[in-house]
Amino acid sequence: MSSPTEQKYVTVARIQRARGNKGEVAAELLTDFPERLPEIKEMFLQAESGARCAVSLRNFWVDRNHPGQAVFHFDGVNSIDDAEKLRGLAVQIPFAQRAVLPSGSYFVTDLIGCSVFEVPSSPQTVNSSPCSLSEAPVFLGQVRDVFFPGEGQPGTPLLAVDTSGGELLVPLAEDICKRIEVAAHRIEVQLPEGLRDL
Repeated sequence: MSSPTEQKYVTVARIQRARGNKGEVAAELLTDFPERLPEIKEMFLQAESGARCAVSLRNFWVDRNHPGQAVFHFDGVNSIDDAEKLRGLAVQIPFAQRAVLPSGSYFVTDLIGCSVFEVPSSPQTVNSSPCSLSEAPVFLGQVRDVFFPGEGQPGTPLLAVDTSGGELLVPLAEDICKRIEVAAHRIEVQLPEGLRDL
């Protein structure tokens, strides 16, 4: 059993400013599942220093006039002054309370830090001789970030992979990312010809 200090958290929003005069705060949403947030009554606020405290959620709603924003109201925060003290804090939930994603979908936080390996595109034949080194997966680097197309723009997210030769952008597409093992922090890719030159 893990102790509370070992518990992992995921950031779902970042508080921007006070909103209203009863202690509400406006926040930038960092989750694709804001509809789940009212169900989670205990949340955590984290400062840049890493200090974290538990808070109870009194009320929550998505701001329809400002896409990507929401309003939180926490117990014990009852005035504009109280709300202003929360500016810049991250709103977090326990890792275990994240949404369950459909197969083939991944959290950005699960992809960042994964090791990326290039695997050969030809089918490997099994024979009694030891594997050729040319058939072994080649380590390319680690995922530093994930970039998404602009709002309303079609396109495939890109994995920003830090390699020994600089940044490599790899489309997060099934025909390129052949295997993603989140638990092992490993992604196997088959890069199309010319991708390294982009």
